[in-house]
Amino acid sequence: MAGSVPVSSSVPLPRRSLDPVPPGPRAGGVPDGPEAGARHWYENELGWPTVPGRPPMLVTGVRFDVLDVPAEAGAHALRHLGPGSPVALWGERMRLLVAAGSAEELPGVLEWLEWRGLGLDLRALGAGGLMEAPAPPGEARSGALPPERGSATGHGSVSVQGAAVWLRPPGPGGEAGASLPALPAVGGPTGAPDLVRLVDTLATHCHRVRLRRANARPPACRGNQPLAFS
Repeated sequence: MAGSVPVSSSVPLPRRSLDPVPPGPRAGGVPDGPEAGARHWYENELGWPTVPGRPPMLVTGVRFDVLDVPAEAGAHALRHLGPGSPVALWGERMRLLVAAGSAEELPGVLEWLEWRGLGLDLRALGAGGLMEAPAPPGEARSGALPPERGSATGHGSVSVQGAAVWLRPPGPGGEAGASLPALPAVGGPTGAPDLVRLVDTLATHCHRVRLRRANARPPACRGNQPLAFS
């Protein structure tokens, strides 16, 4: 066609400006996004291994194990923890971090304390387990109520909609590991809180919570239950 200008092969095609930019490191080497930022904090600041996801997961059994109990029972055991012992809230559950290897010791401790076989709502996460990573201190996560709303335990934030929050966040570096409740056989540091006292208190209050919940049910739902005393 007369007067038309041929298109040069050297002219690039128009770019697609609507393509999303993939996440990548920001200045200073910290990854973009809340999940990547949380993983960076856990792995680089604390040295805790994580598994990517939304939210990321903390690998248990490496740097710590976890005792998972009803929040009401866990609140009574906080006095047995050191000031730097990390504690997380996850819905109506409380997760207390203890020395790595404690999950393997728990059945023997419960048997020695004569709590074995009572159906306690006391679970342990150890080697090969995963725990939802609470948002690092200072970072809000959707579903977490602010501290002024309080919690069923009267201590700090409470998590809802499945979001985990730190009730007592871990300290920097090795400070968190040094404060974890431990048995001497676990290899815990000298002066660490006593795991046996912690487990005994948790078991006592888990048992009381179980009895109270059973007594609160309508008589038709209780069935033939044996009497139990704390």
